[in-house]
Amino acid sequence: TDLAADGIDEQELLALTAEEAARVGGSAHGSLVHVRGDARLLRRVLRNILENAVRYSGDAGNVEAVVALEGDQAHVDILDRGPGVPAGERERIFEPFYRARGAAEMQGGVGLGLSLARQIVNEHGGTLECLERDGGGGHFRLILPLQSRRSG
Repeated sequence: TDLAADGIDEQELLALTAEEAARVGGSAHGSLVHVRGDARLLRRVLRNILENAVRYSGDAGNVEAVVALEGDQAHVDILDRGPGVPAGERERIFEPFYRARGAAEMQGGVGLGLSLARQIVNEHGGTLECLERDGGGGHFRLILPLQSRRSG
């Protein structure tokens, strides 16, 4: 892949997530986890998902990002209490220009944010999916391979 290009380095995922969550008025918490990636691109992924969560839930105070270490992977779960994504659309929302039902009335966006986010995550060797959330709302899970800590 082109990830060997400039900008690839060890990133602390909770710090990136917390900064992007704060930008949209949401919250972030969890574990300090290091991944290898391009900070600018990873921020773009987090920002796209967090901005969507705020847009569709209508309440930044209900948008939460949780960073966790799961085996040899970093997980970021972005949660909101908006209408959620119907089961039949959870994969389609990642298609370019696809917009969930009701999205036309929502402000902003042309249906490229999630497609771009998934492409960036895939280039980083990870996955991005939309899941069902208990109690209703949106749940996006970003999974990235860990960056092993090396000395000097």
